[in-house]
Amino acid sequence: MTNPVLVRIVRYTSLLGCGMLAGVALTVLFLELALRDFTGPEYVRVRQAEYAPFTWFIGVLLVPTLVAVVILALRARAGRSPELRWLAWALGLLLVALAVSLVVNGPINMEQMDWSVRSPPTDWARVRDRWQIAHAVRTVALVLAYGCVSVAVLDRPLRLVRR
Repeated sequence: MTNPVLVRIVRYTSLLGCGMLAGVALTVLFLELALRDFTGPEYVRVRQAEYAPFTWFIGVLLVPTLVAVVILALRARAGRSPELRWLAWALGLLLVALAVSLVVNGPINMEQMDWSVRSPPTDWARVRDRWQIAHAVRTVALVLAYGCVSVAVLDRPLRLVRR
């Protein structure tokens, strides 16, 4: 990619996407900490209400962010740029967050959508704790990914890779 406008768009997409993902994850983390005092029915009601809007929003953010970071990493690799290390870490951390989502949080979200608000399962608190621990891991990965992308793209001259 040699067009400086496109390179800037990809840089800003990676930075904005990682920042928004980290921000949403931190917001949900603090919300979940506040929900720890809720009863089972109260907790289930909130989780079911937040599931639909957050799920599509995270998907809309994650896909272009991953694509942008991959493009930047490939450019950095082709140009033997020092930013490659930071972009590789960012990509790895984004993939960790995605894996945690797919393996732990997503299946629990689906399970919780079938729970009765009036009569949650007896182990609802154990499931909540598992979700929250996985979300904390995911949040740390996203915040670190944002930091890595920031180091890689901020205050860096725009070097064009020519083939």
